[in-house]
Amino acid sequence: MPVPFVPDGFVPPDGLDLPDLGVRLEPLGPQHADADYAAWTSSVDHIRASPGWAGSSWPRPMTWERNRDDLVAHRADFDARTGFTYTVLEAGTVLEAGDGDVVGCVYLYPLDAPSGGGFEPAARPGPGVVDLRLWVRTDRADLDAPLARAVLAWLEAAWPFAAVHAPGRVRTARSRTGRPR
Repeated sequence: MPVPFVPDGFVPPDGLDLPDLGVRLEPLGPQHADADYAAWTSSVDHIRASPGWAGSSWPRPMTWERNRDDLVAHRADFDARTGFTYTVLEAGTVLEAGDGDVVGCVYLYPLDAPSGGGFEPAARPGPGVVDLRLWVRTDRADLDAPLARAVLAWLEAAWPFAAVHAPGRVRTARSRTGRPR
């Protein structure tokens, strides 16, 4: 029987405010379709050059409708507790009102999933390991490293993962005790 990605009693955070960075994270869903599509399609080369994206099949050309379908699928993963994707928004953004600004995205998927969380990582250290990928728009490239550090700290403090796999961001997956796995 497969090991659950998160324990039954764990309540996934509904977001993360990062006022020092001027952004906040909230679960990605179809309500973000317009701003998300504009953000990543304007930054394809930057995303491909960002840590963890080398060799990935994404980003790839797609229609707005296909992108929206992807956001619906990410939300379904969140609800099913099989993966957690957060949009990165400018602080104070309210997308429901149509005045939103997507800065990037954070993906948390199990590394031991058959699909590797939709990515092709170099190594699969085992169950309980989260595969972290994130991107920011080209014009917000200065946020890449500080956002990655903030998300890594959040994963350590608020999530029940045994270790984090973050290609190009940390040298090795580390357990919650700090020992290499």
